[in-house]
Amino acid sequence: METNATTPVAEATPEHSVLERRLDLSVVIADLDKDTDQRLRRMGKNLKMPGFRPGKVPFNIIKQQYGREAHIDALNESLEKSFGEAVKARQLRVAGSPRIEQKKTGSATHLEFTAVFEVYPEIRIVGLEGIEIERPTVEISASDLENTLNVLRRQRVRYEPVDRAAARNDRVIVDFLGKKDGVPFQGGEGKDYPFVLGEGAMLADFENAVEGLGAGESKTFELSFPSGYHAKDLAGRTVSFEVTVKQVSEAILPEIDAEFARSLGIADGDVDRMRAEIETNLRREVKNRLKTRVKNQVMDVLFKTHPIEVPRALVEAEIDHLMQDARQDMEQRGGRKLKDLKDFPMRREWFTDKAKRRVGLGLLISEIARLHELRARPEQVRSIVEETAQSYEYPEEVIRWYYAQPQHLVEIEGLVVEDNVVEWALSGARVIDKAIAFDELMGRAAGRGAPA
Repeated sequence: METNATTPVAEATPEHSVLERRLDLSVVIADLDKDTDQRLRRMGKNLKMPGFRPGKVPFNIIKQQYGREAHIDALNESLEKSFGEAVKARQLRVAGSPRIEQKKTGSATHLEFTAVFEVYPEIRIVGLEGIEIERPTVEISASDLENTLNVLRRQRVRYEPVDRAAARNDRVIVDFLGKKDGVPFQGGEGKDYPFVLGEGAMLADFENAVEGLGAGESKTFELSFPSGYHAKDLAGRTVSFEVTVKQVSEAILPEIDAEFARSLGIADGDVDRMRAEIETNLRREVKNRLKTRVKNQVMDVLFKTHPIEVPRALVEAEIDHLMQDARQDMEQRGGRKLKDLKDFPMRREWFTDKAKRRVGLGLLISEIARLHELRARPEQVRSIVEETAQSYEYPEEVIRWYYAQPQHLVEIEGLVVEDNVVEWALSGARVIDKAIAFDELMGRAAGRGAPA
């Protein structure tokens, strides 16, 4: 088949990405028709059709029924081959799929097309000398271990009704009605609504008003919504609420005993072994959080010191991926399947900045790894797989699962490459160790781990 490709446009037009390129492609009509007929004849050898024996359907009937489909397949294959040869000859690294546009030339012998596509940007990696990166350190104390144990206890708390005024950490069930300018407003009414005082499920002023009330008691109070409140018609406004407490229940934490240990997966109920496992898991969690903090700093530095134009095709694909993740997250939180976008409308621009960052960092990491030969070594992959498996009940089964199919290791290999790039960055930057509090690392206020 004779195909022809001309030199791509040297410069992108102002309204297009600087990474956009164009190639002119030409397909000989006679060769295209010949290829189409060959496809139809191959199809006819085994084609079954009512009134004809298998393989004996007349060619003109086959062409009438399947000619357009065969023509499109032949054209697509011809363009794909022509485009591949053209970009290879010019050593272009294509990002995403090309957009093929047919040109109107009036030629009786050729079909003319333009392939519009983007190429990967050229990336120049710079050193990080003089860049300061803080490496947090944490000392885990005995009280941190006890607080973690109490967090696990609170996760298994039960509530029992009490005949007294509501206090912090109690669960209350209330009816409430909110009015703005004397008129009930949407979302301002609740019946048999449960929440725990001090957990932040309600606005602080609302919780403060309920605290101190007993079952059967009511109260009317004013509440000012924050200026940044998500409901714009209420943001910064002062409304009145009438609330009636219907039940007050106090938290009953489980005792630290064999039954509690078994609830945490310790089959024999050994409390000492439970404590040892909690400490091991906590130290693993602290290690991972410290590692993540450093990695995030390194990624921020790389992104700021390497401003690059990212291919729009890759950004759009990443936006699709992020939107799909968001929908799946909403389904898991809501416990139901979202049938269409009307159930959870999303705008692509919500995800654009994050998508650009992820694509840009992906290109940077790939280039740094290539330049400095930071590929994932088998022993590094094995180490992460084994460490990941330790958080499961049967680690050996998890390890076997990863190594049963090579594709299971792709994500792990990507993490290893990222870790190698982080180590490369730290070796060139100025690293300052900084001690931080355990509660700060774990993202909770000091004291929240104390028993209720």
